[in-house]
Amino acid sequence: MKILVINAGSSSMKFTLFEMETQSVLAKGVFERIGADNPNLIYKKPDGFKFEQVIPIADHVDALKEICRKLVDPGMGVIKDLSEIVAIGHRVLHGGEKITAPVLVNAEIKKVIRDCFPLGPLHNPANLAGIEACEELMPGKPNVAVFDTQFHQTMPPEAFLYAIPYEYYEKYAIRKYGFHGTSHHYVTLATAKFLGLELEATDIITCHLGNGCSMAAIKGGKVIDTTMGLTPLEGLMMGGRAGDMDPAAVLRMVDLGKTTKEVDTILNKKSGLYGIGGINSGDMRDMLAAAEGGNERAQLAIKMFVRRIVKYIGAYYVLVGKPAALVFTGGIGEFSSPIRQRIMEGIAALNIKVDAEANGKCLGKAGVISTPDSAWKAIVMPTDEELMIARHTKKLVGEDALNKAC
Repeated sequence: MKILVINAGSSSMKFTLFEMETQSVLAKGVFERIGADNPNLIYKKPDGFKFEQVIPIADHVDALKEICRKLVDPGMGVIKDLSEIVAIGHRVLHGGEKITAPVLVNAEIKKVIRDCFPLGPLHNPANLAGIEACEELMPGKPNVAVFDTQFHQTMPPEAFLYAIPYEYYEKYAIRKYGFHGTSHHYVTLATAKFLGLELEATDIITCHLGNGCSMAAIKGGKVIDTTMGLTPLEGLMMGGRAGDMDPAAVLRMVDLGKTTKEVDTILNKKSGLYGIGGINSGDMRDMLAAAEGGNERAQLAIKMFVRRIVKYIGAYYVLVGKPAALVFTGGIGEFSSPIRQRIMEGIAALNIKVDAEANGKCLGKAGVISTPDSAWKAIVMPTDEELMIARHTKKLVGEDALNKAC
Protein backbone atom coordinates (compact mmCIF):
# COMPACT_ATOMS: atom_id res chain seq x y z
CA MET A 1 0.00 0.00 0.00
CA LYS A 2 1.48 3.31 -1.13
CA ILE A 3 0.41 6.45 0.70
CA LEU A 4 1.33 10.02 -0.18
CA VAL A 5 1.66 12.47 2.71
CA ILE A 6 1.21 16.17 1.97
CA ASN A 7 2.07 19.09 4.25
CA ALA A 8 0.98 22.23 2.43
CA GLY A 9 2.12 25.61 3.74
CA SER A 10 1.19 29.06 2.54
CA SER A 11 4.10 29.08 0.07
CA SER A 12 5.31 25.48 0.16
CA MET A 13 4.27 21.88 -0.29
CA LYS A 14 6.20 19.11 1.46
CA PHE A 15 5.59 15.55 0.30
CA THR A 16 6.59 12.02 1.26
CA LEU A 17 5.60 8.83 -0.54
CA PHE A 18 5.55 5.73 1.71
CA GLU A 19 5.40 2.03 1.01
CA MET A 20 3.33 1.05 4.04
CA GLU A 21 4.05 -2.66 3.89
CA THR A 22 7.55 -1.82 5.10
CA GLN A 23 6.81 1.71 6.37
CA SER A 24 9.67 2.92 4.19
CA VAL A 25 10.11 6.18 2.26
CA LEU A 26 10.13 5.88 -1.52
CA ALA A 27 10.60 9.58 -2.26
CA LYS A 28 10.26 12.91 -0.49
CA GLY A 29 10.87 16.59 -0.97
CA VAL A 30 9.40 20.06 -0.98
CA PHE A 31 8.18 22.67 -3.45
CA GLU A 32 9.25 26.06 -2.06
CA ARG A 33 8.25 29.66 -2.83
CA ILE A 34 4.90 28.78 -4.38
CA GLY A 35 3.30 31.98 -5.67
CA ALA A 36 6.59 33.90 -5.49
CA ASP A 37 9.58 34.39 -7.74
CA ASN A 38 11.66 31.33 -8.67
CA PRO A 39 9.53 28.49 -7.22
CA ASN A 40 11.93 25.64 -6.42
CA LEU A 41 11.33 21.88 -6.35
CA ILE A 42 13.58 19.58 -4.30
CA TYR A 43 13.02 15.87 -4.89
CA LYS A 44 14.96 13.13 -3.06
CA LYS A 45 15.16 9.35 -2.90
CA PRO A 46 16.63 7.18 -0.11
CA ASP A 47 19.51 6.04 -2.33
CA GLY A 48 20.98 9.55 -2.23
CA PHE A 49 19.46 10.79 -5.47
CA LYS A 50 18.55 14.48 -5.37
CA PHE A 51 16.92 16.66 -8.01
CA GLU A 52 16.52 20.41 -7.62
CA GLN A 53 15.13 22.85 -10.15
CA VAL A 54 13.38 26.21 -10.39
CA ILE A 55 10.03 25.51 -12.08
CA PRO A 56 7.56 28.31 -12.87
CA ILE A 57 4.20 27.49 -11.24
CA ALA A 58 1.19 29.53 -10.14
CA ASP A 59 -0.32 27.67 -7.20
CA HIS A 60 -0.55 24.48 -5.13
CA VAL A 61 -2.29 22.59 -7.92
CA ASP A 62 0.61 23.32 -10.26
CA ALA A 63 3.06 22.31 -7.52
CA LEU A 64 1.32 18.98 -7.03
CA LYS A 65 1.30 18.38 -10.79
CA GLU A 66 5.08 18.75 -10.90
CA ILE A 67 5.54 16.52 -7.85
CA CYS A 68 3.38 13.83 -9.43
CA ARG A 69 5.35 14.08 -12.69
CA LYS A 70 8.55 13.37 -10.78
CA LEU A 71 7.03 10.43 -8.90
CA VAL A 72 6.15 8.68 -12.19
CA ASP A 73 9.09 9.92 -14.27
CA PRO A 74 10.80 6.95 -16.05
CA GLY A 75 14.23 8.18 -14.97
CA MET A 76 13.77 9.39 -11.41
CA GLY A 77 10.31 8.18 -10.46
CA VAL A 78 9.45 5.47 -7.92
CA ILE A 79 6.05 4.39 -9.26
CA LYS A 80 4.77 3.66 -12.76
CA ASP A 81 1.38 5.31 -12.37
CA LEU A 82 -0.45 7.50 -9.86
CA SER A 83 -3.05 4.73 -9.54
CA GLU A 84 -0.53 2.95 -7.28
CA ILE A 85 -1.16 5.61 -4.62
CA VAL A 86 -4.00 4.27 -2.47
CA ALA A 87 -4.65 7.39 -0.38
CA ILE A 88 -3.29 10.81 0.58
CA GLY A 89 -2.72 11.91 4.17
CA HIS A 90 -2.67 15.63 4.97
CA ARG A 91 -1.26 17.55 7.89
CA VAL A 92 -3.82 20.19 8.94
CA LEU A 93 -3.03 22.70 11.64
CA HIS A 94 -6.33 23.46 13.35
CA GLY A 95 -9.47 21.42 13.81
CA GLY A 96 -10.97 23.34 16.72
CA GLU A 97 -13.02 21.27 19.17
CA LYS A 98 -14.88 19.33 16.50
CA ILE A 99 -11.96 17.14 15.42
CA THR A 100 -10.56 14.68 17.95
CA ALA A 101 -9.24 11.99 15.58
CA PRO A 102 -7.98 11.59 11.99
CA VAL A 103 -10.86 11.86 9.53
CA LEU A 104 -11.69 11.08 5.92
CA VAL A 105 -12.12 14.38 4.12
CA ASN A 106 -15.59 15.26 2.89
CA ALA A 107 -17.57 18.47 2.48
CA GLU A 108 -18.29 18.64 6.22
CA ILE A 109 -14.61 18.27 7.17
CA LYS A 110 -13.58 20.90 4.65
CA LYS A 111 -16.11 23.24 6.26
CA VAL A 112 -14.53 22.61 9.67
CA ILE A 113 -11.10 23.42 8.22
CA ARG A 114 -12.52 26.56 6.64
CA ASP A 115 -14.31 27.57 9.85
CA CYS A 116 -10.94 27.37 11.62
CA PHE A 117 -9.28 29.85 9.22
CA PRO A 118 -9.41 32.58 11.91
CA LEU A 119 -7.62 30.26 14.36
CA GLY A 120 -4.94 29.26 11.83
CA PRO A 121 -4.87 32.03 9.21
CA LEU A 122 -1.46 31.09 7.78
CA HIS A 123 -1.83 27.31 7.80
CA ASN A 124 -5.44 26.21 7.45
CA PRO A 125 -6.09 27.92 4.07
CA ALA A 126 -2.90 26.35 2.69
CA ASN A 127 -3.78 22.95 4.18
CA LEU A 128 -7.18 23.10 2.49
CA ALA A 129 -5.52 24.16 -0.78
CA GLY A 130 -3.36 21.03 -0.60
CA ILE A 131 -6.41 18.82 -0.06
CA GLU A 132 -8.32 20.39 -2.95
CA ALA A 133 -5.30 20.09 -5.22
CA CYS A 134 -5.23 16.35 -4.53
CA GLU A 135 -8.98 16.08 -5.10
CA GLU A 136 -8.55 17.78 -8.48
CA LEU A 137 -5.55 15.81 -9.69
CA MET A 138 -6.37 12.42 -8.15
CA PRO A 139 -10.18 12.27 -8.12
CA GLY A 140 -11.67 9.41 -6.20
CA LYS A 141 -8.61 8.87 -4.01
CA PRO A 142 -9.43 9.08 -0.30
CA ASN A 143 -7.89 12.06 1.49
CA VAL A 144 -7.31 11.84 5.24
CA ALA A 145 -6.83 14.91 7.43
CA VAL A 146 -4.62 14.57 10.50
CA PHE A 147 -4.84 17.63 12.72
CA ASP A 148 -2.06 19.15 14.82
CA THR A 149 -4.58 19.81 17.57
CA GLN A 150 -6.29 16.42 17.84
CA PHE A 151 -3.89 14.58 20.21
CA HIS A 152 -4.29 17.36 22.77
CA GLN A 153 -8.08 17.17 22.95
CA THR A 154 -7.91 14.90 26.02
CA MET A 155 -6.97 17.92 28.17
CA PRO A 156 -9.51 18.63 30.92
CA PRO A 157 -11.29 22.02 31.02
CA GLU A 158 -9.12 23.26 33.87
CA ALA A 159 -6.14 22.84 31.54
CA PHE A 160 -7.54 24.24 28.30
CA LEU A 161 -9.67 27.14 29.50
CA TYR A 162 -8.35 30.68 29.87
CA ALA A 163 -9.42 32.70 32.91
CA ILE A 164 -11.36 35.21 30.82
CA PRO A 165 -15.16 35.66 30.73
CA TYR A 166 -16.62 32.24 29.94
CA GLU A 167 -18.72 33.64 27.10
CA TYR A 168 -15.58 34.03 24.98
CA TYR A 169 -15.17 30.27 25.11
CA GLU A 170 -18.87 29.58 24.53
CA LYS A 171 -19.30 32.03 21.66
CA TYR A 172 -15.88 32.15 20.04
CA ALA A 173 -14.10 28.92 21.16
CA ILE A 174 -11.19 30.91 22.62
CA ARG A 175 -9.22 28.29 24.56
CA LYS A 176 -5.96 26.36 24.53
CA TYR A 177 -5.78 23.78 21.74
CA GLY A 178 -2.12 22.79 21.54
CA PHE A 179 -0.07 21.93 18.46
CA HIS A 180 2.70 19.56 17.30
CA GLY A 181 0.17 16.91 18.26
CA THR A 182 1.27 14.43 15.60
CA SER A 183 4.85 14.62 16.88
CA HIS A 184 3.86 14.28 20.54
CA HIS A 185 1.64 11.33 19.64
CA TYR A 186 4.38 9.60 17.66
CA VAL A 187 7.01 9.93 20.38
CA THR A 188 4.54 8.87 23.07
CA LEU A 189 3.91 5.60 21.25
CA ALA A 190 7.59 5.15 20.42
CA THR A 191 8.65 5.87 24.00
CA ALA A 192 6.14 3.42 25.44
CA LYS A 193 7.56 0.73 23.14
CA PHE A 194 11.16 1.76 23.93
CA LEU A 195 10.55 1.53 27.69
CA GLY A 196 8.41 -1.61 27.48
CA LEU A 197 5.34 0.13 28.88
CA GLU A 198 1.68 -0.36 28.11
CA LEU A 199 0.31 2.86 26.63
CA GLU A 200 -2.21 3.15 29.47
CA ALA A 201 0.70 3.13 31.94
CA THR A 202 2.85 5.63 30.05
CA ASP A 203 3.46 8.76 32.15
CA ILE A 204 6.04 11.01 30.47
CA ILE A 205 6.92 14.59 29.59
CA THR A 206 7.56 15.18 25.89
CA CYS A 207 9.67 18.09 24.63
CA HIS A 208 9.42 18.91 20.93
CA LEU A 209 12.24 21.41 20.48
CA GLY A 210 13.01 22.92 17.10
CA ASN A 211 12.31 26.22 15.39
CA GLY A 212 8.87 25.74 16.93
CA CYS A 213 8.85 24.38 20.47
CA SER A 214 6.21 22.75 22.62
CA MET A 215 5.91 20.37 25.53
CA ALA A 216 3.18 17.99 26.66
CA ALA A 217 2.35 16.34 29.97
CA ILE A 218 1.32 12.76 29.17
CA LYS A 219 -0.47 10.63 31.78
CA GLY A 220 -1.76 7.19 30.89
CA GLY A 221 -0.76 7.81 27.28
CA LYS A 222 -3.00 10.88 27.04
CA VAL A 223 -2.30 14.62 27.08
CA ILE A 224 -3.32 16.38 30.28
CA ASP A 225 -1.57 19.67 29.45
CA THR A 226 0.52 21.25 26.72
CA THR A 227 2.37 24.52 26.28
CA MET A 228 0.98 25.92 23.02
CA GLY A 229 -2.43 27.56 23.21
CA LEU A 230 -5.10 29.08 20.99
CA THR A 231 -2.28 29.42 18.46
CA PRO A 232 1.30 28.10 18.37
CA LEU A 233 2.50 31.39 19.92
CA GLU A 234 1.88 30.48 23.56
CA GLY A 235 4.34 28.57 25.73
CA LEU A 236 8.06 28.13 25.22
CA MET A 237 10.46 30.60 23.67
CA MET A 238 11.11 29.54 20.06
CA GLY A 239 13.17 30.43 17.01
CA GLY A 240 11.06 33.46 16.13
CA ARG A 241 8.10 33.25 18.52
CA ALA A 242 7.97 35.02 21.86
CA GLY A 243 6.09 32.37 23.83
CA ASP A 244 4.56 33.26 27.20
CA MET A 245 4.35 36.96 28.03
CA ASP A 246 2.12 39.46 29.78
CA PRO A 247 -0.82 40.24 27.41
CA ALA A 248 -0.57 43.85 28.55
CA ALA A 249 2.77 44.02 26.71
CA VAL A 250 0.83 43.47 23.49
CA LEU A 251 -1.56 46.27 24.37
CA ARG A 252 1.41 48.50 25.11
CA MET A 253 2.91 47.78 21.69
CA VAL A 254 -0.39 48.79 20.08
CA ASP A 255 -0.48 51.95 22.19
CA LEU A 256 3.01 52.75 20.88
CA GLY A 257 1.61 52.81 17.35
CA LYS A 258 1.97 49.24 16.06
CA THR A 259 -0.98 47.73 14.23
CA THR A 260 -2.27 44.37 15.37
CA LYS A 261 -0.88 42.86 12.16
CA GLU A 262 2.55 44.33 12.88
CA VAL A 263 2.45 43.04 16.46
CA ASP A 264 1.47 39.59 15.17
CA THR A 265 4.53 39.59 12.87
CA ILE A 266 6.81 40.78 15.68
CA LEU A 267 5.63 38.12 18.15
CA ASN A 268 5.62 35.22 15.67
CA LYS A 269 8.62 35.96 13.47
CA LYS A 270 10.90 38.55 15.06
CA SER A 271 10.95 37.47 18.69
CA GLY A 272 12.31 34.41 20.51
CA LEU A 273 15.93 33.51 19.82
CA TYR A 274 15.90 35.79 16.78
CA GLY A 275 14.70 38.80 18.74
CA ILE A 276 16.96 38.38 21.76
CA GLY A 277 20.13 36.92 20.26
CA GLY A 278 21.02 39.85 18.01
CA ILE A 279 22.68 37.74 15.30
CA ASN A 280 19.95 37.94 12.61
CA SER A 281 19.15 34.26 13.10
CA GLY A 282 16.77 32.17 15.17
CA ASP A 283 18.68 28.94 14.53
CA MET A 284 19.99 27.36 17.73
CA ARG A 285 23.16 26.19 15.98
CA ASP A 286 23.99 29.79 15.06
CA MET A 287 23.09 30.93 18.56
CA LEU A 288 25.40 28.40 20.22
CA ALA A 289 28.27 29.34 17.90
CA ALA A 290 27.78 33.04 18.66
CA ALA A 291 27.56 32.35 22.39
CA GLU A 292 30.79 30.34 22.32
CA GLY A 293 32.39 33.30 20.55
CA GLY A 294 31.50 35.58 23.43
CA ASN A 295 28.28 37.18 22.13
CA GLU A 296 26.48 38.15 25.34
CA ARG A 297 23.06 38.53 23.77
CA ALA A 298 23.31 35.06 22.27
CA GLN A 299 24.29 33.75 25.70
CA LEU A 300 21.27 35.49 27.21
CA ALA A 301 18.93 34.06 24.56
CA ILE A 302 20.11 30.53 25.33
CA LYS A 303 19.67 31.06 29.07
CA MET A 304 16.11 32.32 28.51
CA PHE A 305 15.32 29.41 26.20
CA VAL A 306 16.54 26.82 28.70
CA ARG A 307 14.97 28.49 31.73
CA ARG A 308 11.46 28.35 30.29
CA ILE A 309 11.79 24.67 29.44
CA VAL A 310 13.06 23.95 32.95
CA LYS A 311 10.08 25.80 34.46
CA TYR A 312 7.59 23.75 32.45
CA ILE A 313 9.35 20.47 33.24
CA GLY A 314 8.97 21.26 36.95
CA ALA A 315 5.27 22.02 36.53
CA TYR A 316 4.59 18.97 34.39
CA TYR A 317 6.55 16.71 36.74
CA VAL A 318 4.03 17.60 39.45
CA LEU A 319 1.00 17.28 37.13
CA VAL A 320 2.06 13.89 35.77
CA GLY A 321 3.21 12.60 39.14
CA LYS A 322 6.67 11.02 38.99
CA PRO A 323 6.91 10.48 35.22
CA ALA A 324 8.86 7.57 33.82
CA ALA A 325 10.80 9.70 31.35
CA LEU A 326 11.61 13.11 29.97
CA VAL A 327 11.59 12.79 26.17
CA PHE A 328 13.57 15.05 23.82
CA THR A 329 12.56 15.25 20.15
CA GLY A 330 12.60 17.71 17.23
CA GLY A 331 15.64 19.28 15.57
CA ILE A 332 17.09 20.76 18.77
CA GLY A 333 15.84 17.98 21.02
CA GLU A 334 17.37 15.24 18.88
CA PHE A 335 20.63 16.87 17.83
CA SER A 336 21.68 19.56 20.31
CA SER A 337 23.48 17.79 23.14
CA PRO A 338 24.63 21.14 24.67
CA ILE A 339 21.03 22.32 25.07
CA ARG A 340 19.92 18.97 26.48
CA GLN A 341 22.75 19.09 29.00
CA ARG A 342 21.82 22.62 30.12
CA ILE A 343 18.19 21.61 30.54
CA MET A 344 19.06 18.55 32.60
CA GLU A 345 21.45 20.50 34.77
CA GLY A 346 18.55 22.84 35.45
CA ILE A 347 16.29 20.04 36.73
CA ALA A 348 18.82 18.33 38.99
CA ALA A 349 16.48 18.93 41.94
CA LEU A 350 14.12 16.35 40.38
CA ASN A 351 16.69 13.58 41.00
CA ILE A 352 17.82 13.18 37.42
CA LYS A 353 21.36 13.60 36.11
CA VAL A 354 22.75 13.74 32.62
CA ASP A 355 25.21 11.10 31.44
CA ALA A 356 27.57 13.43 29.58
CA GLU A 357 29.10 10.69 27.44
CA ALA A 358 25.77 9.17 26.40
CA ASN A 359 24.32 12.64 25.76
CA GLY A 360 27.23 13.59 23.52
CA LYS A 361 26.88 10.45 21.43
CA CYS A 362 23.10 10.40 21.15
CA LEU A 363 22.42 12.48 18.05
CA GLY A 364 19.28 11.79 16.01
CA LYS A 365 18.74 8.32 17.42
CA ALA A 366 16.82 6.81 20.32
CA GLY A 367 18.77 6.43 23.53
CA VAL A 368 18.92 7.03 27.26
CA ILE A 369 21.00 10.08 28.26
CA SER A 370 20.44 10.03 32.03
CA THR A 371 22.67 8.25 34.52
CA PRO A 372 21.67 4.79 35.85
CA ASP A 373 21.20 6.17 39.37
CA SER A 374 18.67 8.80 38.23
CA ALA A 375 15.18 8.49 39.69
CA TRP A 376 13.66 8.66 36.19
CA LYS A 377 14.98 8.56 32.65
CA ALA A 378 15.83 11.18 30.08
CA ILE A 379 15.74 9.85 26.56
CA VAL A 380 16.11 11.06 23.00
CA MET A 381 13.37 9.84 20.67
CA PRO A 382 13.40 10.91 17.00
CA THR A 383 10.00 11.99 15.73
CA ASP A 384 8.44 11.14 12.38
CA GLU A 385 5.28 13.17 11.83
CA GLU A 386 4.95 12.10 8.19
CA LEU A 387 5.04 8.40 9.10
CA MET A 388 2.47 9.02 11.84
CA ILE A 389 0.17 10.68 9.30
CA ALA A 390 0.71 7.76 6.91
CA ARG A 391 -0.15 5.26 9.67
CA HIS A 392 -3.35 7.13 10.50
CA THR A 393 -4.22 7.24 6.82
CA LYS A 394 -3.64 3.53 6.30
CA LYS A 395 -5.75 2.65 9.33
CA LEU A 396 -8.61 4.93 8.36
CA VAL A 397 -8.66 3.96 4.69
CA GLY A 398 -8.55 0.29 5.69
CA GLU A 399 -11.45 0.74 8.09
CA ASP A 400 -13.44 2.67 5.47
CA ALA A 401 -12.87 -0.05 2.87
CA LEU A 402 -13.99 -2.69 5.38
CA ASN A 403 -17.15 -0.72 6.23
CA LYS A 404 -18.01 -0.39 2.54
CA ALA A 405 -17.48 -4.10 2.06
CA CYS A 406 -19.94 -4.81 4.90
